[in-house]
Amino acid sequence: QVQLAESGGGSVQVGGSLRLSCAASGDTGRPKQVGWFRQAPGKEREGVAAIDLSGGGKYYGDSVKGRFIVSHDNTKKTVFLQMNDLKPEDTAMYYCAAARAYFLRNYLGPSEYPDWGQGTQVTVSA
Repeated sequence: QVQLAESGGGSVQVGGSLRLSCAASGDTGRPKQVGWFRQAPGKEREGVAAIDLSGGGKYYGDSVKGRFIVSHDNTKKTVFLQMNDLKPEDTAMYYCAAARAYFLRNYLGPSEYPDWGQGTQVTVSA
């Protein structure tokens, strides 16, 4: 099992930016896919972005395309989510998740990822 720890959440005004980090640890090998998800109260968990660490592919949800960027630092086993031009509807708990499969059928599907972090809160106010 891979342990994941998110950091970087906080409160920001509309139009601001935040960078979330997801650090992986554990002795079962490095994940091959990492996804970022968010869940607001009363809503379903939504796939925000994902990165294929072996193939280099990046995937984004429609609501964040052009504003969020997913990247990684392989030496530090850390994946980042740069969030720009934040909007009130981006307010949610953000989670990173990892999978060790080489390919996923749906990179933004929560059920594809067995390992999850505890989440970090992002609040965007007008």
